[in-house]
Amino acid sequence: MTVSSEILQAATWLTAAAFTGYLLCIATLRLVAWTSERADSPIGKWVATDLRSPLRLLVPSLFVRGAARTMQLPEEPWVGIVLHATTIVVIIATGWLLIAATGVLEAVVEANFDISKSDNLRERRVQTKFLVFRRVVVVVLGTITFGAVLLTFPAASSLGAGIFASAGIAGIAVGMAARPTLEALLASMQLAVTEPINIDDVVIVEGEWGRVEEIRATYVVIRIWDLRRLIVPIQYFISQPFQNWTRVSADLLGAVTVEVDYRTPVAEVRAAVGPMIEASELWDRKFWNLQVVESGATTMRLRVLLTAADSSQAFDLRCEIREKLIAWLQEKHPDSLPRTRLEDSTNRLGGVET
Repeated sequence: MTVSSEILQAATWLTAAAFTGYLLCIATLRLVAWTSERADSPIGKWVATDLRSPLRLLVPSLFVRGAARTMQLPEEPWVGIVLHATTIVVIIATGWLLIAATGVLEAVVEANFDISKSDNLRERRVQTKFLVFRRVVVVVLGTITFGAVLLTFPAASSLGAGIFASAGIAGIAVGMAARPTLEALLASMQLAVTEPINIDDVVIVEGEWGRVEEIRATYVVIRIWDLRRLIVPIQYFISQPFQNWTRVSADLLGAVTVEVDYRTPVAEVRAAVGPMIEASELWDRKFWNLQVVESGATTMRLRVLLTAADSSQAFDLRCEIREKLIAWLQEKHPDSLPRTRLEDSTNRLGGVET
């Protein structure tokens, strides 16, 4: 058998191995998708979808590696190049597969811990922790994969050893340059453990009211009420004070304040406000009251406290009760609305004071 025929046979076997691995991978993924559809299981569908690309790359490469070990390959330069390239592909595909697997786990967590319901404190905590730790794992896996690829090159490994052996000052400089990134990663892990914020929390940051939309490795995205996005460094929530309205539970205590005249009959107002609140579908049936909280030179302030299931409903409930209360005062007691009085300074005899 000539050298050219050995080369042709080796190339044919390696190609056949890669093609066989590809077909087996496709068949397995389709079987998993078909089984999940019949069983009505979304997990199998996520596996067949999210892991499809890395498996299409990994399985044929493993088949090529296995075929290369079982057969006697000719001593040709291209054989070493192919095997080295296959090794790199296996490393990259393995890292990609592990990262994609974390995406499948994230989908499972989101499906089992739905944050769309009103009382979602537990769900938001679980999703926040998993999201932060997943981003850290992705960074670590990416770094390990990149380092493993470099180690397949002898020149790169020796160069790296020489650099690490003789670059103490450079290492300090790199460490100082990477300090913000490391601090951000540590802050994100601390945020996941201590839970000052969670996904979908209602917060006030830098005077802006909004919800926590995303928690990234180095920053947090706050969706402001007018659909603007406030980008805040993640260290901010560890070192700076801010308001979290849903830290303990999703339900909130809202307040409606109205300035009224001193002639206002408070007891009648309290009796009228009760049916207004009880008739509203936004009230959670837990608590409400009405009190006079301040008294000024010309007016007094009435405050209605009421509860709602979440911040959005609390805002809408406050607006509803405020509108109904003002309309009731205008209809029943128009004299109770704030007004400015002018006192006649003339005396009883009709003269003018001097």
